[in-house]
Amino acid sequence: MNSQVTNDKLITPYGGKLVELIVPEGEERREWVNKSASMKSLILSARSLCDLELLATGAFSPLDRFMGKKDYLNVLENMRLADGTLFPIPVTLPIDDHVNIYEGDWVALRNPKNNLLAILTVEEKYTWNWIDEAQQVCGTTDSRHPLVAEMGLWGKYYISGPLKVFEVPVNHSFTSLRRTPAEVRALLESTGRKNVVAFQTRNPMHRAHEELTKRAMEAVDGSLLLHPVVGLTKPGDIDFYTRVRGYKVLVDKYYDKSRTVLSLLPLAMRMAGPREALWHAKGNKLKTVRL
Repeated sequence: MNSQVTNDKLITPYGGKLVELIVPEGEERREWVNKSASMKSLILSARSLCDLELLATGAFSPLDRFMGKKDYLNVLENMRLADGTLFPIPVTLPIDDHVNIYEGDWVALRNPKNNLLAILTVEEKYTWNWIDEAQQVCGTTDSRHPLVAEMGLWGKYYISGPLKVFEVPVNHSFTSLRRTPAEVRALLESTGRKNVVAFQTRNPMHRAHEELTKRAMEAVDGSLLLHPVVGLTKPGDIDFYTRVRGYKVLVDKYYDKSRTVLSLLPLAMRMAGPREALWHAKGNKLKTVRL
């Protein structure tokens, strides 16, 4: 949970500005979409779909692409991007070993229904070691860990390069609560309060959470952002439909709606212990305020 005092409006997003990768309607967009028909294609996994959406809308600012090798290695070793910016978790795009994608290629990124989402210009293709990454990020190589088990199925290469995004993955549930970082910031500013308390969780809220957030909000005379994860969590978690219904009831009946914003976060969790906790704190920071 984070709070911040400012002298005017919300302070600048993490990294200085929100990254925006979505190509607006127009001739350039139509040309790229037409070119995509002859490009190599890559069907994105559920995890990569979440990552692409958060890259495209600026929720992973200052990242503007899936990580290249320098950023990736520095994040593993130091929890920082190559330029020194704190960023605890790698955000990468794996490809299967047999996929013929090379540096210099344009690659059409598609969802499982083969709909075009984005085009990636491949500037880097590099190998990675899942044992090293699992140990650094998750603190274990035990395949009973959900992300470690998943890593073993990824290909041995990551690719990176500039992205042109045409569509973010479509989700038909709770559409009114699926907001971009810019939209979240606008709603928080509209409350007229300079301080924000942000609460992010993958679980249903307990009575203690409710009391904690209310007291924090009152202590700083601020607004509240409830920011639950609705991307990938872990096997056995309560489904997000149930969780979101619970959040909605809380906001409607138990919080001051004039100063509370509920917005869903399509994040693919890594279940990475301390690194993940810091990443989530920065997730609220990336979307709304700074610590």
